[in-house]
Amino acid sequence: MKTKVAVIFGGVSVEHEVSVISALQAISAMDDSKYQAIPIYISKSKEWYTGDVLTDIDNYKDLDQLFKQAEKVVLEQENEDTIVLKKKERTLFSKGVLTTIDVVFPVIHGTNGEDGSLQGYLELLGLPYVGCDVASSAAGMDKVMMKQILRDANVPIVDYEWFYASQWHQDQTAIKQLAESVGYPVIVKPANLGSSVGISKAKNEEELEEAIELAVSYSFKVIIEKMVTDLTEVNCSVIGDYEEVESSLCEQVLSSDEILSYADKYQSGGKSGDTKGMESVNRIIPAEISDEATTKVKELAEKTFRLLNASGVSRIDFLLNPEGDVFVNEINTIPGSLSFYLWEPTGKDFQQLTDQLIQLALKRERERQSIQFSIDTNLFALHSKGGGAKGK
Repeated sequence: MKTKVAVIFGGVSVEHEVSVISALQAISAMDDSKYQAIPIYISKSKEWYTGDVLTDIDNYKDLDQLFKQAEKVVLEQENEDTIVLKKKERTLFSKGVLTTIDVVFPVIHGTNGEDGSLQGYLELLGLPYVGCDVASSAAGMDKVMMKQILRDANVPIVDYEWFYASQWHQDQTAIKQLAESVGYPVIVKPANLGSSVGISKAKNEEELEEAIELAVSYSFKVIIEKMVTDLTEVNCSVIGDYEEVESSLCEQVLSSDEILSYADKYQSGGKSGDTKGMESVNRIIPAEISDEATTKVKELAEKTFRLLNASGVSRIDFLLNPEGDVFVNEINTIPGSLSFYLWEPTGKDFQQLTDQLIQLALKRERERQSIQFSIDTNLFALHSKGGGAKGK
């Protein structure tokens, strides 16, 4: 019997379209002799849909037509051990059950999918899922939290400061002083977005104001980082869990500016409407850096993965300067195209990658089943009559 894998994608995120591309790549790569992939698309209006019509990228050009052909659905717990996908609109004569679900493969990039919110929902349903758990997803998505964890473990990161959007609106002078303490030029980033959305550089106070206004339009939390000049951007993927990890080849990403933009990532190497995703980025594999730098990047990638208690596949992005320093920039816990292009040169093709990710998810579920989450007692029976609900 095939394992039923619900691939959830789309979502309420600025990376919505990228998620669709990555998910369709993953579905296409799954071994259909072992797995039955069930697409579940979350629209920007938060409706959930399923249906074969969702597996063709061309259908997303006309969303109104797509929604007419797809089926609105919800996930429900039918009993303690069974989660089913049901039609949202049911009839008097049908419960609307479409299929059971064995494991979920989240492929939502960014907010509401990569930040632990979806993972928490799946935990409550009792559904095993691919990738990082709630805590590691949240830590990986929040760049401030991530940097604090890495800094405390003496992992090299660039100098930074952070603030809330409300602080910027209340006291711009104080925030400008933070930028001065970091030292121009700086990079201004929303703290919890990916795909370079909302990121810009600033060489002076005027550019800083514009950069911050852009960042706070996307996030209530903002980071100001020291900009690495003449940088080399290198990425490395890691797969595994707390017991065993493996790092991929390193890639050197070629951008059209000092920072890699959304256009560099998703519009530079492919035709409009294709499904190349991050595969289309201009890059060199393996990265043209020294053996010493390669070793350092791989070591730091694996250390970052472990420190954040990551699971599944992640991509860790690095900044290298001409002096030979290596800085961890960020972790992507659900990377674009699942970083399959970094594993293929090592002999692990996309089908093997998706298989390993699903098996890691099922392994974690087996381990969780051995953990006791409640105790067999009835606290309410211990209260005497008239004791009220004081909780003493």
